[in-house]
Amino acid sequence: MSQQRPPLPPFTEETARRKVQLAEDAWNTRDPEKVALAYTEDSEWRNRDLFINGRREIVEFLTAKWERESGYRLRKELWAYTGNRIAVRFEYEYHDEQGQWFRAYGNENWEFDNNGLMRNRYASINDLPIAPQERRIAADGREGGPS
Repeated sequence: MSQQRPPLPPFTEETARRKVQLAEDAWNTRDPEKVALAYTEDSEWRNRDLFINGRREIVEFLTAKWERESGYRLRKELWAYTGNRIAVRFEYEYHDEQGQWFRAYGNENWEFDNNGLMRNRYASINDLPIAPQERRIAADGREGGPS
């Protein structure tokens, strides 16, 4: 029997919002193993120009991502939902090893299996260099910049 990750589809506005918040919370842990458990074993991703297949590749991708992107903090917002699909908009901030801060903006389309595991994730993302004083997401995850 497959693992379940509530809330399960079909989504309501309430359960879609909850699913988005759970995803935001998980990604903000920056724990690749924990994050990967929300995806099917054979999950397919498109992340920028990369195509990622399965949990093992998800863990490898996220490990490398969070080694490069220091101070990573993410915000997700429900955009739309229907049946077993959710669309989100997001932004996150991070800095590189030289200390340059960036804000990344994007959209994701998610598709879930009946057990609430994400089987498809398609992400379009753009990065914008920002000055430290332009940060909008505090280190503790709240709005309002650095803390």
